[in-house]
Amino acid sequence: MSAGASGTAESRSLSGGGDSTTAPTYADVNRDIIRTLEFPSNLYFGWMSFVALTLAGGIFAWILQIYYGIGMAGKRNPQMWAMYITTFVFWIGIGHAGTLISAILYLFRARWRTSIYRGSEAMTVFAVLTAGLFPVIHLGRMWLPYWLIPYPNERYLWPNFRSPLLWDVFAISTYLTISVVFFYVGLVPDIAALRDAARGLKHRIYAALALGWRGTDRQWRHYRRAYGLFAALATPLVVSVHSVVSWDFAMALVPGWHSTLFAPFFVDGAIFSGFAMVLVLLIPMRYYFNLYPYITAKHLDNMAKLILVTSLVLTYFYVCEGFVAWYSGEPIERASYLFKWVGVYAPWWWLQIFCNSVSPLVFFWRRARVHVPTLYVVSVLVLIGMWFERFNIIVPGLARGFYPYTFGSYVPTPVDSMIIIGSFAWFFILFLAFIKVLPSVSIVEVKETIPHPVRDAHARH
Repeated sequence: MSAGASGTAESRSLSGGGDSTTAPTYADVNRDIIRTLEFPSNLYFGWMSFVALTLAGGIFAWILQIYYGIGMAGKRNPQMWAMYITTFVFWIGIGHAGTLISAILYLFRARWRTSIYRGSEAMTVFAVLTAGLFPVIHLGRMWLPYWLIPYPNERYLWPNFRSPLLWDVFAISTYLTISVVFFYVGLVPDIAALRDAARGLKHRIYAALALGWRGTDRQWRHYRRAYGLFAALATPLVVSVHSVVSWDFAMALVPGWHSTLFAPFFVDGAIFSGFAMVLVLLIPMRYYFNLYPYITAKHLDNMAKLILVTSLVLTYFYVCEGFVAWYSGEPIERASYLFKWVGVYAPWWWLQIFCNSVSPLVFFWRRARVHVPTLYVVSVLVLIGMWFERFNIIVPGLARGFYPYTFGSYVPTPVDSMIIIGSFAWFFILFLAFIKVLPSVSIVEVKETIPHPVRDAHARH
């Protein structure tokens, strides 16, 4: 259903958060959400074509890099970690908000999450899949990443288990596995609803994916236990995965990196950017599918509050970073920190501060928190700021080492820039495909938030 396809949807709302006063019925939920899977409009195909062309450009740039070598990415000593590792850390961070919304808020019984968690979970899975491309791209020789995996071999090669780079392999593969299983388990009752409404080939596909779900009392009891178990397993991963990613830097003897602040600093930044990406995805989806009764002003308000809180925490870490550099009394640490302020990368440092610390302050006002254009602009600024935060950790950090002969500057090339842009296209094409194949809003959990249907309910009004 495209925007404007239903003239009644906007007159119904789950929360009464300012959109309307009448809650949708069970029948409305089934009809409105299953209708999102109807044949796409020309607008949808237009966006898919644009994203596919962008992705093709990224793939072409990657092919050039494979053919001519990693020098096409502009990486030189000392900055062998540049745009690719920046984007890898960025995408891993994006994947955190989905699990936070779906698992942690579920354990705390936050009922407002029901309309937005499905899209957030999908975002998590696709973000981690996108992040997983970058270690392979960064290697140059993309056919050798299996060397990172510990396995017996005749060359007596064995991964260095003391390296955080190896810890990444275990942490991210575990996180991806749990996220995919958690995502699929939550989908099973909804896929069964699609199966019951579909005919022909679609019915057979959904029937296979529904795993024989009939909605019996026994199945529901097992389902609730399994879902709670996966939520409990996923919760510590939210903290541990990005802590491990932060140790890639904190374990290295590089000025500005060897800090105990990095783990909480990375985790907070990951959640901050993930919430912004959730809004960037959900706001157009809400408009396109006319999901106003389900994604209400209350949801937008709560998401904006979470962005504001995580922004304030992140700003505190920025202040701590400067204080530690000054209070340490270590001249090289101070020089490394001041290089970010006034060096060749200083414009990106100040852009990061504006996007991450200044622009979210507008959310102190409720009017801004429920104003869709403001929400969208600030969310995009946060994503830009968080990508540059990762860039400002890696590139300026490596540009100024302990000795002057290790100093150097990195300049992006068309090839690595196009690969980075292509990664965004890869992420968005996965999400666009998802919203037309599976329910982007949970049918089951949304129904749990509305009043039970009763006979002669109309007589009460």
